[in-house]
Amino acid sequence: MSKKLEILGKQNIPTEGALVIPGRLDFHEMLQMEQLFSGRKITWLCEENVVLDDAVRNFLEREGVTAVAFSAKDTAPAAVGDNLRGNLEKGGVIIYLAGQVCSNSGDCCHISAPVIKQLCALGLPVLPISVSKPAEIASAPENTTKLPDTIFSIGELIPAKEVSSAAWRQALLLAEEAAFSSRSFLNGSLPMALLAGLKKHGSSTKLYDGTDDSELTFDKVLAAALAFSVELKQLTKKKRVGIILPPGKGGMVANLAVLFAGKIPVNINFTASHSAIQSSIRQADLDKFITADPFVRKVSSFPWPPNRDLIFIERSLPKLKKKIIRWVILCKILPTSVIARMIGIGKSSGDDEAVLLFTSGSSGEPKGVPLSHRNVLANVCQFGSRICLGHETKILGCLPLFHSFGSTVTLWYPCIEGVNLVTYPSPLETKRLAELINMHGVNMLLSTPTFLRGYMRRVKPEHLKSLDYVVTGAEKLPESLATSFKEKFGILPMEGYGLTETSPATNVNLPSPEKEGDAPVIESNRFGSVGKFLPGMAVKMTNPATGKPSPINEQGTIWLRGANIFPGYLGDEKKTNEVIKDGWFNTGDIGRLDDDGFLYIEGRLSRFSKIAGEMVPHETVEAAITKVLGLDQETERKIAVVGIPDEQKGEAIALLTTVCGPTLEQECIDLRYKLMDEGMPSLWCPKLFIPTDEIPILASGKLDIKACQQLAER
Repeated sequence: MSKKLEILGKQNIPTEGALVIPGRLDFHEMLQMEQLFSGRKITWLCEENVVLDDAVRNFLEREGVTAVAFSAKDTAPAAVGDNLRGNLEKGGVIIYLAGQVCSNSGDCCHISAPVIKQLCALGLPVLPISVSKPAEIASAPENTTKLPDTIFSIGELIPAKEVSSAAWRQALLLAEEAAFSSRSFLNGSLPMALLAGLKKHGSSTKLYDGTDDSELTFDKVLAAALAFSVELKQLTKKKRVGIILPPGKGGMVANLAVLFAGKIPVNINFTASHSAIQSSIRQADLDKFITADPFVRKVSSFPWPPNRDLIFIERSLPKLKKKIIRWVILCKILPTSVIARMIGIGKSSGDDEAVLLFTSGSSGEPKGVPLSHRNVLANVCQFGSRICLGHETKILGCLPLFHSFGSTVTLWYPCIEGVNLVTYPSPLETKRLAELINMHGVNMLLSTPTFLRGYMRRVKPEHLKSLDYVVTGAEKLPESLATSFKEKFGILPMEGYGLTETSPATNVNLPSPEKEGDAPVIESNRFGSVGKFLPGMAVKMTNPATGKPSPINEQGTIWLRGANIFPGYLGDEKKTNEVIKDGWFNTGDIGRLDDDGFLYIEGRLSRFSKIAGEMVPHETVEAAITKVLGLDQETERKIAVVGIPDEQKGEAIALLTTVCGPTLEQECIDLRYKLMDEGMPSLWCPKLFIPTDEIPILASGKLDIKACQQLAER
């Protein structure tokens, strides 16, 4: 067996015969697969129109090799399976060969949905095998020369009577998760990865601060953070340090310095209510907070702690000028390991807490979400391996640092992977953000549908011409908004998905690869979905009403597993045990996968009403109302659905709206008839209109569910 091959789950290989369906397979992996099943009769199975390279074709045409073709359009697959069953006698295996495809890096499945369906309809037991290439999804801290060329992760055998395309894909993702989670870099240290990344790309990569149009190379950012970290060690004995700063050079230096000091950064949500802020500070057990004088004056409504507890970064750094210069020189001449020993970096790692975030509190009190070194390192790798940005590219960092996406993707990711960062304190000032995008040639914009509406209102098309990616999250991306954005700016926003508890990214739509020759294209985006899973994510579904397992292609509660899943809520074992069971995390979202592996989110469990025993999804009702009323939601959100108590049916649907007229009762009746004409059940239609001046939105761009519910109750 090749030294470059690593095998996981070898105990899952059955002694009886099976149809082996790897997610992908090239010529070298075929040879490794042949060795894996050495001593057993092997039949190679291909789809009749498959594109094979010369090496594979020559291999299959050798004397003594058995190869069989089948058609994905065959109307009697069970009969084909009967003909193949003899090849499984005495432990024989049939190995499916997908052939050449055009796919994005890190995609674990190179088989189209029709072919998977046909394979599963053959009526044979199926052994799923994940085939991953670590070099394709390598993290910057990894030494790629020491990585195996290939990892075979073998899933559990699926009995013939239980085989389906959904069951195969679920097993494939679980095997892929096992392969990713076995990677040794996940046992490393976040500050060590940051130190190595900033040092490696220090002179060629920059932070562009849009507040004052200043530029800082990453080596200067690193030196300032190292010098500041020494001071922080003296200023607090607590293990966590609060940070009250927006995106920018101050926010980046502060976060890095806290980590380099061996402490845990806690970015405080300065847009939250006073009670939520005070709850976060109390839960995190903070005594010191890094901020800046101008920001204190700007956010005067914030319940600021006493001045003795504040560390003003713009006062501290000038005093450290000589030390910063010294660190610039030392970082150029000393290896990373020596600098780490000098500062004491790397003492915590792996499953130790690295950063602390708080949920938005959209449906209650904010919950503390400690993310481990393993969690953050995993998600930086997962996101980076699919986006594949070069070192010359630029990301716009305007999402708040207390926002999980703002933390992982526009703070840790650029530092570790060496990507230029353009920052600005607010995602709301879209006119200024567009100027920065145009000025610096920004390649990737991370936003929310709420913030995209600001670009639609205030920005000229030519200002966004440099963008290659526009990725949205936090809320559903309306089709009308996405279409209008593309018509105006020439680029289609693509929806992703994640949660604070998942560090945060789990799914993302991406531009599909370009077609090359006759090889089929494996699509990487599908509108209405939140994309395919990032590498190393496994999924299962349960029935929302009964909690019993359900197929992943049927609507159910989404459970996720992966190295990026948090270990549990801060100081709340009861809540942790409610959402984490046997290593699986209950997202609280309802969704399904289609036959090609795209995930569709159909609402949060908290955004469902149980009416007469039926689960009614609020977001589906909102989409239908938007359509029948012809609402323009491109510039602002105008409706929100909430559940209200109902004596007869338990709950009823109410509609918060900014567009109602003087005859509320008649308008509600008219809307109900329009919805029922479109096929919506009467139970799902709004029973009550609630007029409001505006729909409550959080600073992150999410719907403020708690505030909406309070409006309805009042």
